[in-house]
Amino acid sequence: MNTDAPPPTATPIAPGAPPPPAKPVGTGELRPSANSSIGTGELLPPTSDPIDPGGPPPATTNLIDLGVLLPTGTAQWAKDDDPRELITLGRSAEHLGFTSLFVNDSLLTPRIEALTLLAALAPTTETATLGTGALLPFLRRPVQTAQTLASIDLLSHGRLTLAVGAGFPGRFGRPFYDLSEVPWPRRFARLDETVRLWRALWQGADSFHGEFHHFTDLPPALRPTRPSGPPVWLAGATPTALARTGRLYDGWLPYPPDPADYTTGLRDIHEAATAADRSPEAITPALFITVRIDNDPRTARAALDDYARATYGMPLTDLEKIQAVAAGTAEQVARRLSQYVTAGARHLVTRPAALNLRAQREQLERVAALIPDLPTPSPPRTRVRPGQ
Repeated sequence: MNTDAPPPTATPIAPGAPPPPAKPVGTGELRPSANSSIGTGELLPPTSDPIDPGGPPPATTNLIDLGVLLPTGTAQWAKDDDPRELITLGRSAEHLGFTSLFVNDSLLTPRIEALTLLAALAPTTETATLGTGALLPFLRRPVQTAQTLASIDLLSHGRLTLAVGAGFPGRFGRPFYDLSEVPWPRRFARLDETVRLWRALWQGADSFHGEFHHFTDLPPALRPTRPSGPPVWLAGATPTALARTGRLYDGWLPYPPDPADYTTGLRDIHEAATAADRSPEAITPALFITVRIDNDPRTARAALDDYARATYGMPLTDLEKIQAVAAGTAEQVARRLSQYVTAGARHLVTRPAALNLRAQREQLERVAALIPDLPTPSPPRTRVRPGQ
């Protein structure tokens, strides 16, 4: 559904021409970033735990990254849309000031494959982080995937960030495993071990022995830009996922409907990191949120409802119970995003709710216009545990 008075669309960027530098921003202090990163994963159930009156856990940075999920699925295209315009859309987003470009991963609906699009974006963008939200590693053979990921990281000069997930129970997850001929049991342990194998390959390992993967004579692997490889985030928010994020991962990409759940989840991650002798500040707190901005809040909600039905086969009233969404006027959406910044999020990956590429460009401009209105996070505070 179109807006009542849509803003002008983004100026096309000629293929092959370098995009202009990111525009300066206001109080939100958005920054171009090459090392930041979403996704889908386990949902955090509603919690009744009280919020610490001291506020959210300490933030990892005083700056906000604002990213966008590119519409790789055909459900988000008009019949005459050219999928090659996804490259132009990504370049336009970078020019508008978005600091990351994300893609998602699926076999259940037709779409441009996630790593293929990132490979196309790597040499055609300059500053934006290129991310997955979320990559499903069990769909691919792990050694070949490590080489593909290192290739994208090198072609983008170290701008790759990976959010990974293991899928959901039910129709949004279990069929992936059947199609991939991978067992469903112990899927989370398989995910963690696959990431550990990638990191071992990137650091030059010549053998690897785990529960699921056994290699006694690994050939030399392509090394990514950073010695430890691209940052890997976990897209999940069950209690077990929070603990694993704190112990093993470089970032967190959930989409809880309630900002209060984000605060408590981030605190649990920081506690798990501390218990594992890791710095909580080393873990990027990100958020995946679907947004729609229109002059009339009712128009925005109607458009988001159309998007939810086209994408998930469910109405908005059901989707907003399980995912973070923001629909309304620019002021209302900015207020909603600010709630998650206050809760501790520092990298917001927005998914524009639009069902053709022209409307996607219009929503990109509307979301980019919010950058000056995003709050500047408070400096990190040192928390002292009782008895210390």
